[in-house]
Amino acid sequence: MKNKSIIVIAGEPKSVFLEIFFKALKKNKFKSPIILICCKKILVKEMKKNKFKKKLNIIEKENLKNYKLNNNKINLINVEYSKFSQKLNNKLTNQYLIKSFKLALKIIKNDYSYKLINGPINKTSFLNKKFLGVTEYISKKCNIKNTGMLIYNKDLSVCPLTTHLPLKLIHKKINKKLIEEKIQLINFFYKKKLKFKPKIGVTGMNPHCESILRFNEDDKIVSRAIISQKKQGITVSGPYPADTIFLKDNRKKFDVILGMYHDQVLTPIKTLFEFNAINITMGLPFLRITPDHGPNEKMINKNISNPISLVKALSFLDRF
Repeated sequence: MKNKSIIVIAGEPKSVFLEIFFKALKKNKFKSPIILICCKKILVKEMKKNKFKKKLNIIEKENLKNYKLNNNKINLINVEYSKFSQKLNNKLTNQYLIKSFKLALKIIKNDYSYKLINGPINKTSFLNKKFLGVTEYISKKCNIKNTGMLIYNKDLSVCPLTTHLPLKLIHKKINKKLIEEKIQLINFFYKKKLKFKPKIGVTGMNPHCESILRFNEDDKIVSRAIISQKKQGITVSGPYPADTIFLKDNRKKFDVILGMYHDQVLTPIKTLFEFNAINITMGLPFLRITPDHGPNEKMINKNISNPISLVKALSFLDRF
């Protein structure tokens, strides 16, 4: 039987994540042991700054299976940040993050855990234009091609067909096969993990699903993909205009809305739920979640960051 520990990568050393992490542990109890991957020096510094008092349980990563873990202490796997006493810089930070992800994925590969949360990452610096997002970075490291981003809330979730693509490239990436794969991925995830068959709504690509051009993607691509998946027994419908599907009487008809691009569905879901949502990567051989916030450097040291998204992420994984 697999270890039910939750692996948490602290992420960027300069972010609000540890403040939020301390707040989440103060006000909530979780059954699953939480293992934090972080630089000990950074952690201790942030604990003092945030007046968070808890003992550390230092774990030797090679001997993880020998530990009896609980959350009475912070279970820490220390990843050194080189030259921590000097000013943080992108090169050292990226090396630190690479080590953290490598270690977390090794722990999961060795069956010590199957649940992962990563804190916020500065995508511009870390990904260096080699990946569209951290979802794609992890998918590549796991040799998984068909993954999907699910922004999950129990009342309504969304999935963007394409993630962090510039708008001018989106129409080149949209095709019938990709839409079919994402619909299947959503349906499989809900049935396997959440134990029910979801009602999926699909947006069109164009305003009002109409186009002044001779070739209309919504007629020629989106509609045909939806029809093919209906024939497979999946409860899916559309395409619907993106400007009306999120109206109150419309959105309540669906569990998940699949959109054609990132902001088409993430803008309304964040307007509706703000940080009361989590980012789940569907298609991986383990459960991976990120809280729905970034490093948010402007909020550092203000002690006003909202921990709800991290609490939701930990609570979700606590169910498995």
